[in-house]
Amino acid sequence: MTDSLSSRLQQVRLRLDAACAAAGRAPGAAALLAVSKTFPADALRAAYACGQRAFGENYVQELQQKCEALAGLEIEWHFIGPLQSNKTRIVAERAHWVHSIDRLKIAERLSAQRPDGLPALNVCVQVNVSGEDSKSGCAPEEAAALARAVAALPRLRLRGLMCIPEPTEDTARLAAQFARLRGLQRQLNAEGLALDTLSMGMSADLETAVAEGATLVRVGSAIFGQRDYQH
Repeated sequence: MTDSLSSRLQQVRLRLDAACAAAGRAPGAAALLAVSKTFPADALRAAYACGQRAFGENYVQELQQKCEALAGLEIEWHFIGPLQSNKTRIVAERAHWVHSIDRLKIAERLSAQRPDGLPALNVCVQVNVSGEDSKSGCAPEEAAALARAVAALPRLRLRGLMCIPEPTEDTARLAAQFARLRGLQRQLNAEGLALDTLSMGMSADLETAVAEGATLVRVGSAIFGQRDYQH
């Protein structure tokens, strides 16, 4: 597993470097988040051995289990899935980042439950840039107010915005949705929030996302292979 995973991880890193170069951005301007949901701890351990340090999980129970299984490794844990209010404590206690803040109640609970002995929890507001009913995220017109409210909470550090665009092969349509998120970031920065993160882009569309300003791309299947949801 390690050899093939190492090769796939290297290919993704090369894609990311090429995307930055094509966009006229500095090498490393967009960081790689390895999305490890449904994959066993051994797969993360193999990626870690190849130099990957940031991993994204979508499910609270998986995050908890993998944090415990890989406690000896210096992993930066990112929670990127929908978060229910009754499961915030585990995430507040274990994650370094949460990308999926889509309502103030979740942010308030994370703030209240973040242990005093840990650094502030890095968070992003998730925005539904495609307007799909099936997608999580606040409406774009509500993002600024939510971001300002989240930024005012203790023990949280608002870092930026996240989106999951609609699945489409229309590159121009994708680019417009990524550009909408970037526009919101610029608006909020102009208001003094100093956001440095755009979490956008996945295995199929990372080049388009990087061209539109992504600073953190979330890549799973291109690194770990196809997922088996029957585990």
